[in-house]
Amino acid sequence: MGKILIKDAVERKKGFLYYIDGKGNVCEAQMARGGTKKKAAKKKAKK
Repeated sequence: MGKILIKDAVERKKGFLYYIDGKGNVCEAQMARGGTKKKAAKKKAKK
């Protein structure tokens, strides 16, 4: 596992994934779902 060297070194945006590439640079990639939460589906009443 990795270690945290500096906390809050990068301003993170909602919906993005952050990683370190092979050269040691911090990169960001947009997540497939955009980081938004889905609303819970309403249950139908049984008759």
